Amino acid sequence: MKNVLLASTSTLFGEEYLAYLLPELSGFFNGVSEIVFIPFARPGGISHDDYTEKVRETFATIGIKVRGLHTFSEPEAAIAKAEGFFTGGGNTFLLVQQLHDLNLMEVLKQRVESGIPYLGTSAGSNIGGVNMKNTNDMPIVYPSDFTTMGLVPFNLNAHYLDPDPESTHNGETRETRIKEFHVFNDTPVVGLREGSWVRVNGSVVTTEGSKNSRIFLANTVPYELKPGSVLKF
Repeated sequence: MKNVLLASTSTLFGEEYLAYLLPELSGFFNGVSEIVFIPFARPGGISHDDYTEKVRETFATIGIKVRGLHTFSEPEAAIAKAEGFFTGGGNTFLLVQQLHDLNLMEVLKQRVESGIPYLGTSAGSNIGGVNMKNTNDMPIVYPSDFTTMGLVPFNLNAHYLDPDPESTHNGETRETRIKEFHVFNDTPVVGLREGSWVRVNGSVVTTEGSKNSRIFLANTVPYELKPGSVLKF
């Protein structure tokens, strides 16, 4: 049974790192003593060590140890033995490049599909989708393949923003960009607002958190789903 949590963000405005998710994570990682953290997305260019330390400090508050995947001499073996995973946010292009270059994307997918709990935030959530084509990130590196784990049969747009009617900005909105995507692709897209997440429990996929999710399908008017709704495409 898949056990997956894909969150829009790691940190809500005015809160500490992962604070809004911690009440969920104790139960989500029930029985897990140590997780493997995948720091490859490197938000703001933070080092792998510093990023892992930040995560380690937070998970210590719920009694779970953390080890960065970059510290293993054989990362594929580390994934094969891990009790649980967390992939943090940052740049999705960089994260996907690293996982493909190290031949770890498929290995990670197989372990998660076997039932090992997987937590993703932001970029770490984007790789739970079919591919990374709905990321908001700049292409600072070039991955060999845009395909991601496909833990859910749709893509995610983390940090989804609604149009601001008071704004004088003339650039495209997130909704506009996703409509452009659907001119050439049929993959459904779930817009995850801050404070919301997708939960996969076995074969059941639901929207969760404090905000509605916005659903985009090709040739269909976008619509809203309340927290606790089943996602089925």
